[in-house]
Amino acid sequence: MTQDNYDVVVVGGGAAGLTAASVAASQGQRTLLLEHAEVFGGTTAISGGMVWIPANHKMEAVGIADSLDAARLYLRHTLPQGGGEAMREAFLQRGDEAIRYLEEHTALRLRPVVRYPDYYPDLPGATAGGRVLESLPFDARELGDDFKLMRSPLPEFMAFGGMMISREDMPHFRRLGRSLRSTYHVAMLIARYGLQRLHAHRGTTLYLGNALVGRLLKSARTLGVELRLRASVVSLLKSDNGRISGVELAGTDRLPRRILAQKGVVLATGGISHDAQLRSMHVPTAAGTLSATVRSGAEKGGVRLAEEAGAGTTPPGHARAFWVPASTFTRSDGTRGVFPHTVSDRAKPGLIAVDRGGRRFVNEAVSYHEFVQAQLRHSDTAIPAYLVCDRRFLWKYGLGRVKPFTLSLSSFVAEGYLKQSATVAGLAQAIRVPPEELVETVQTFNQGAAQGLDPRFGRGSDIYQRHLGDADHQPNPCVAPIDAAPFFAMEVHPADLGMAAGLVTDHRARVLDTAGHPMAGLWACGNDMHSLMDGAYPGPGITLGPAIVFGYIAARDACSPAET
Repeated sequence: MTQDNYDVVVVGGGAAGLTAASVAASQGQRTLLLEHAEVFGGTTAISGGMVWIPANHKMEAVGIADSLDAARLYLRHTLPQGGGEAMREAFLQRGDEAIRYLEEHTALRLRPVVRYPDYYPDLPGATAGGRVLESLPFDARELGDDFKLMRSPLPEFMAFGGMMISREDMPHFRRLGRSLRSTYHVAMLIARYGLQRLHAHRGTTLYLGNALVGRLLKSARTLGVELRLRASVVSLLKSDNGRISGVELAGTDRLPRRILAQKGVVLATGGISHDAQLRSMHVPTAAGTLSATVRSGAEKGGVRLAEEAGAGTTPPGHARAFWVPASTFTRSDGTRGVFPHTVSDRAKPGLIAVDRGGRRFVNEAVSYHEFVQAQLRHSDTAIPAYLVCDRRFLWKYGLGRVKPFTLSLSSFVAEGYLKQSATVAGLAQAIRVPPEELVETVQTFNQGAAQGLDPRFGRGSDIYQRHLGDADHQPNPCVAPIDAAPFFAMEVHPADLGMAAGLVTDHRARVLDTAGHPMAGLWACGNDMHSLMDGAYPGPGITLGPAIVFGYIAARDACSPAET
């Protein structure tokens, strides 16, 4: 049996794991990062990459006021109460510390998103922007050969087979052909991408979660972290005194490999989204099993590994997922695609969501988490739900994996991903809802929409909803009539963006056993730990913010003198 020795072993190569590994290595520790998949990045790499850190020092630099007291007030109004205060306080107190440290010791560079409101902007303590940070764009050429070891974004979120588009550039694409400035800007972006493809397998200008992973991967490599892919952990090792002392890998030629961790093991494998048994304990049956997260393929995730070693996990309950409505399809290579309808279409003017009775059931411009919460409240009729729009909307904004300005829709219609009809009544028949109900729903909506109003749900009534609408459309950036035939519909189901349930930890990210005591030598971060948000979704980046902060906390704690 072969054996290796390290100071710190990190299991999982997403944002949380890469952060923990980079911080440990920056502390002078011999660090090993194990990833089961064939590429690094996890779900972070396909995500929007938003990082929620209240009262961060970058807000002041752009003239935005915030305080920890304001953040505490906001969380008191948005999170379930009755526990978790120590975790929340650790996150708030050490969030800015973490990003300062990372920017000083790693390649991570963040900037505040000035106009991105918290998801409940009218509640006390909310802000209109700045709490959420994003990675600066990253030139993947800095990774050299490691660029091929990074997970690519979802194909549906790239243009021309490999070009990422930033949030700032999206309006220019919508104005293509209508604005000389925007047309020139888009032409320059495409030309740059063409040059990049001469030397790389996809565009090398990275944004969003892909840029975040690129910067962290570069950091890990530069700091000397040993990186291993296709590494399947089958169990945690325990010393005679009960301390977690390392991991056991499934070895080649049926020989296992024991890897010892002198100071500890950090679990960051992405949570229980794809563990059917554990997931079912925390979501209602009506929600189904769909997940928009990356499936690593590992037989055991971090939660299973720790549970087998005696760790405590979140008690069963049905409010422990972060939700998004998703459409599904089959790609040309036969793989199943899951498109998360987060911010690209639902809040834009000229779309409604209806249930199986052909009636609206939700304000379509609320957060993706709230949208699915409404589906679950009306699970007898709203799962699945249908997004309904007209030709004008589809051309300008796209819908799901159907990109804006798509000239031919025949393939999407032929495969059933998109339903189409010349009339609203015909569309109702195509999606099997009562035609008279859908016709009445659209007519009623259009009456108010002609004046930019939504009397039923007040769509566009707060700054978050308007932020996700189309600022060029007035008087309401979220509301327009649906009256330009043909008409289209798309089926959406609840999917998770990650589970809030996981390993019970303390404010130092130490995993607790079933009796509530810290397990020596074991830490968890990211979705492997029970989320301090406890199933609520108060703002953009509330999974990645804590993932990075507690990845930092876990590594610092593991490397502290008390843990040697």
